This record gives sequence, structure tokens and C-alpha cells, in this order.
Amino acid sequence: MFTGIIQAVGRVSHLVESAGGDARIDIAAAGLDLTDVALGDSIACNGVCLTVVERGADHFGVDVSLETFSCTVGFAPGEAVNLEKALRVSDRLGGHLVSGHVDGVGEVLRFDPVGDSMRLDIRAPRDLERYIAAKGSIALMGVSLTVNRVHEGEFSINLIPHTLKETMLGQLRPGSRVNLEADMLARYAERLLAYANATDKD
Repeated sequence: MFTGIIQAVGRVSHLVESAGGDARIDIAAAGLDLTDVALGDSIACNGVCLTVVERGADHFGVDVSLETFSCTVGFAPGEAVNLEKALRVSDRLGGHLVSGHVDGVGEVLRFDPVGDSMRLDIRAPRDLERYIAAKGSIALMGVSLTVNRVHEGEFSINLIPHTLKETMLGQLRPGSRVNLEADMLARYAERLLAYANATDKD
């Protein structure tokens, strides 16, 4: 479990693909403190929960499956990676609860300055539209953000200067593809309503 508060921006330094399409990826950890990270621990990389299988002083390795590659973005050599270590029970929950299980990939439509901030407009996959609500939470490349507006399959968020500086989101451009994870509370609410409706029909 994660909070969507990015701790460092690393970079994919090396990728070795296997015959089956899986890959071992080495990530330069930049300023992320790895001293308390053990093999088998989880680190969110661009919003994807991955297991550490190798670790050095300033880098770590993860195995990424073909399935993960098929439904996420952000792992090509040289790409910047938002990093967050798994949440501890004693940590502050500064963002919102993020599972690290990406629901789909969206597309950046516009990225325009609004005062000192930037407005980011994104088109969500059709099967995620129902989970996105104005003033609700969404994880974008692992970053916990608040949705400002929703119109059909598009939604808008604002990125303050701190977020632009401390994450890789400032590198986005129109046409960029981004990992999205809907607020898990929306999914539980949907499941409860579906169960209640099914029960009422019995």
C-alpha cells in the first residue's frame, strides 16, 4: 500500500528482456534512501507496485511481467520514474490510499499554465470513466492528485510548482500516456451497490 506522495524521481538505467516478454529492469534510485529496503520489499514505480529483487547502494532491480507491460507505461530505458516505498503503519497518509495496481492508461490532451500552476487535461479509458469524480482522488503515474473537473471521458487536474519539481509530471506533454489508478473507495462503493441491487432482486 502507498500514499501517492513521491519520495524521489529515479530513472530506468537498464532493461533486459527475456524470451517470453518479461524483463529485469534496473532503476537508478536518485535520492531514494534504500538502506531500509530488503529484497522482496515493494516500491511503487510510476504507480506500479513492483518487488525489489536486486539492490545496490543507489539502484535496485525489479522483474516486470509481460502482463504489466501490456497495461502500463513508463519503463523504457532512460525514462524518469516516480518512486515511493511502501507505506508503514506509522507513516502519515499525506495523499490517499494507493494500491499500486494500475487500472488503465490515459492520454494527456492539454498541459497549459494557469498562474503559477499547470492545468493537465487527460482522457481516461472508457471503463474508468465511472470511477472519476470532481474533487475525488486519482493516482497519476503514482502521484496522488485531486480531480477538479470531469466531462464525459476527460478530466482536469492542477499541478502546483512543488509537484512539478518533485515528480516527473513536469515532463509530460500533449500525447503523453500516463498510468491511472482510480480511488479504491469508488470501486468498493460500486461493488456494494451491485451487491445490494442483486440482493434486492432475490
